[in-house]
Amino acid sequence: MGLIDEITGGLKDALSKGSGQGSLLDSVKGLLTSAETGGLEGLVQKFKDKGLGDTIASWIGTGENKPISQERIQQVLGTGYIQQLATKAGLSTDEISKKLAVMLPQVIDKLTPNGKLPEGSKIVEGLNTLKDQFFKKG
Repeated sequence: MGLIDEITGGLKDALSKGSGQGSLLDSVKGLLTSAETGGLEGLVQKFKDKGLGDTIASWIGTGENKPISQERIQQVLGTGYIQQLATKAGLSTDEISKKLAVMLPQVIDKLTPNGKLPEGSKIVEGLNTLKDQFFKKG
């Protein structure tokens, strides 16, 4: 549970104040697991294709995470995809990009504690547990 607690703690700022928090996490889950996007491996390739391979490699590696701007997030994911995520989460494209710029490095870092990409099922399990922990009622 330590891993999930770390992710939850790190995401509180990224997810606070705003509607669609569960939808945002669902969108990140889709981004990291969808066959359509290529999952985490596909996301890594998108970053490499946009010249940001060293940035995402820092999130996967065991060292310090390089920051990313909301503009770079939009560049990697594309404005159409960002718009879809914003609509689902009930946020503006600027808000969603800003939150993703904080959330993605933390989530990917915590899902890859040994500097290796996890199997797809491990990603799903971790993100489902995170969502349950973070958004539990009570």
